[in-house]
Amino acid sequence: MSLHARVAGTTPEAWADSSLVQLWGPRFSAYTVAAEDQAVFSLGRLPAGGSQRRRAEDLAERLHQWLDGEEMPYCEAGRGMGVVPNSLRYAAATGTVLIRWDGANRPTVRTVLRPSIDPAEAQLELARRHLQVFGPSTAEGFAAWAGIAKVAAGAAHKALAPTLVPVRTPVGDAWILAEQEAGFRAIPGPVEGVRLLPSGDAYFLLQGADRELLIPEADRRAALWTSRVWPGAIMLDGELVGTWRRAGRDVTLQPWGRMSSADRDAITAEALSLPLPGNPNSNRIHWVT
Repeated sequence: MSLHARVAGTTPEAWADSSLVQLWGPRFSAYTVAAEDQAVFSLGRLPAGGSQRRRAEDLAERLHQWLDGEEMPYCEAGRGMGVVPNSLRYAAATGTVLIRWDGANRPTVRTVLRPSIDPAEAQLELARRHLQVFGPSTAEGFAAWAGIAKVAAGAAHKALAPTLVPVRTPVGDAWILAEQEAGFRAIPGPVEGVRLLPSGDAYFLLQGADRELLIPEADRRAALWTSRVWPGAIMLDGELVGTWRRAGRDVTLQPWGRMSSADRDAITAEALSLPLPGNPNSNRIHWVT
């Protein structure tokens, strides 16, 4: 769904393209990233040392030996190894564990060669990517997003300092990449079109006060960032205007305010075009007002 919101012609099988890999990335969530970025989203989160580093590397080695070149559901692998299956997520930070998940069944797991990049270099690039996508942000924001220690996040930001510009936002002081300053200063042009961003999409994968920068209204923030599984977000002409959920081919749309019939028709058309398995344009659309 995230690919469809950004790339024309996305099919239901696009996530399985050979140019992409899946792994347990920041905060141990399932990520699909460019294969060339595997090290950044895995080794970039590897603890520098201590018990957490030892746990990650020990689990990775045990998993590699258990699988012996095979691929299997991670629950089956964990039980076979005599560990809690979810604990295998810690091994992903070594860069040697990849998953395959279609969003419905349980992920399978396999091991690969460890990337040659130094973990500190990978973490520096991960911090830069965080600022590129989520900036303005801070070292604390990077730590919360990546699920790493605040000390490590602070060290990465300190190393990036020559490439950063300080900024003031409605929720406090923060940083952006110097290469993006011109874009922040530019007067934004008109944005047209509809996008249905799925639950957990990077556009609104924010924590704490950063959410206020995207959605100032408290009631709307509560509707999007719920205490359980988040809904998706409806984007109309560059603004978030509601939420949506899907169950099978049933897509439920819930706007935050009144809409014109033209806007509703455009959103309905986008919902019908979602790249779900099966017959195209056979999604069932429901509006909640």
